[in-house]
Amino acid sequence: MRKLHLEHLPPKLIGVTLFSLWLKTVVILLTGFNIHIDSLLDILLILFNPIGSLMILLGFSFYFSNKIHKFIVVMMMVLVTGVLYGNLLYFRFYSDFVTVPILFQFKNVGGLGPSTFELMSPWDLLLLFDFIIIGVLLKKKWIRTISVTSIEKKTYLILSGILLVITISLGLIKSPYLFAESYDREQMVKTIGPFNYHLVDLGIALVEPFNRTLATESDTDVSLEYTKSRANKASDLFGVAKGKNIILISMESTQDFVINKKVNGKEITPFLNSLIKDSIYFNSIYDQTAQGKTSDAEFLIDTGLYPLDSGSAFVRKTENKYKSFPHILKNNEDYYTTVFHGNDRTFWNREMMYDSLGYDRYFSKRDFDVTEENSVNYGIKDIPFFKQSISYLKELPEPYYARLITLTNHFPFLLEEGDKMIPEAATSENVVNRYITTVRYQDEAIKTLFSELKKKGMYKNTMFVLYGDHYGISEKYEQGVFELLGKENTPINHVKLQQIPLIIHVPGEEGMTISTIGGEIDIRPTILHLLGIQSKENLSFGHNLFTRLENHPVIFRDGDFVTDEYLLKDNVCFKVENGEVAEESHCEPYKDIARKELGMSDDIVYGDLLRFLE
Repeated sequence: MRKLHLEHLPPKLIGVTLFSLWLKTVVILLTGFNIHIDSLLDILLILFNPIGSLMILLGFSFYFSNKIHKFIVVMMMVLVTGVLYGNLLYFRFYSDFVTVPILFQFKNVGGLGPSTFELMSPWDLLLLFDFIIIGVLLKKKWIRTISVTSIEKKTYLILSGILLVITISLGLIKSPYLFAESYDREQMVKTIGPFNYHLVDLGIALVEPFNRTLATESDTDVSLEYTKSRANKASDLFGVAKGKNIILISMESTQDFVINKKVNGKEITPFLNSLIKDSIYFNSIYDQTAQGKTSDAEFLIDTGLYPLDSGSAFVRKTENKYKSFPHILKNNEDYYTTVFHGNDRTFWNREMMYDSLGYDRYFSKRDFDVTEENSVNYGIKDIPFFKQSISYLKELPEPYYARLITLTNHFPFLLEEGDKMIPEAATSENVVNRYITTVRYQDEAIKTLFSELKKKGMYKNTMFVLYGDHYGISEKYEQGVFELLGKENTPINHVKLQQIPLIIHVPGEEGMTISTIGGEIDIRPTILHLLGIQSKENLSFGHNLFTRLENHPVIFRDGDFVTDEYLLKDNVCFKVENGEVAEESHCEPYKDIARKELGMSDDIVYGDLLRFLE
């Protein structure tokens, strides 16, 4: 067997470029992505995993020639830097990595606007440092154009392949379920590297269309039996809102920490605080959205399924058949169903998806009087939005179900001085400081809606459901929230920041606070319970929050979860009570449940299995 001779590797230009790109990748992995390190193996993986893929990429500069092409080397540098920086910007807000489907819904994550520029930093210019070094060396001809022999090419290619195989093998040793749990993108990036991760992601995207073609009716049986087997107990509140209109208010980027919180002696949410006293307030509900954010929250509530592991179902799976909340309401109580949203109809592909979900009417930007003066950021401000929605609500046939989606409290949380009803906070993070003002504006807008509904006689026969759709403050800016709350930045406190308010107001019913843990996927069965509609036959992974089993985990899209006792974060098991690391065996049973439910939900959506139930 021929030995590998390292002296046969292409020298200088490839070597210097490889080192600079490796160093850049490792630094970004360790400092930009907040990769969780819990062992020496993790550090070794991060140091080792980029080498093989970087070598293969740089090899394209001479694979098909007898010399190294400087232009191709520079283009590979541009490609690698672009991939790293694109992921870095995305991670700073979404705490996630870019996937292939995200590239096809780029306009829905803000494009190149104020949100993107808010995420940039002057330090990002250091990403160009290696370009300067290589440019200087090329100009001084220290790195000359060299010829490459066939033995050098062969040696280089074999070594690159060996390094790649070692990388994947070490990744599987670290995480045996690495590819089965491809939704845990941080784990993939940490174990096999960012560039190999993108290759895996591309492969998944290419294979995904075949899932529907290969699906059969029998594939639905397991999920049906699993969801039907759970207890469906009734509580004293079963049917208390039977026949009432339903107004569901999606509160943009609203986290639970703002409830009953004051800044400089002033309440951030004075109206919601007062509403809670006469409402059912769930104070331990978690954001379960993924890359689709607001659209994922809608998907969770309407379908009782988990959001996709990559991209948004609103963009990728509009042609599917669903057993949605609107369908259930129509079939059981003949509800008229509608959505109000002050943005373009095509934003997040809502126009098509609402049709698939069974909505009768979609009031979008074209139905509102939207001007430069009454809009900010992503659309019409919440107060004029609610005021203009009243006339449409008044004309709806009863009973109706209407979802109203707010917009003003959206990153980067911009608001004119005249609309600020509370001073900005004084933390070290300006994003957090501004967030306080936009949440306060949203609270005033909701107060306006309730006031107008009472004036029009539309209040008493309506059940109101208000929920935060997803986090507003990403991990990048969380230090400001911890300053505001006087808490330490710990894994437990980070996960608890993902709690969103869920307030159900039924006029005339007594208020109560319920601390049962749950997620957005549990909202649909809880509403159906209050309406007196038995939902056992409706395939859903959600639980009625009034009777939810305490030991069932709230599952997040990346495979992490939380229970009353334990929390899995970055594949580390913690005790919720004190934040101490627990034995992995305590979390294993819940990991199995998470893997099972996420897998079943993906099978249903990717295979469009609900079409077999018609």
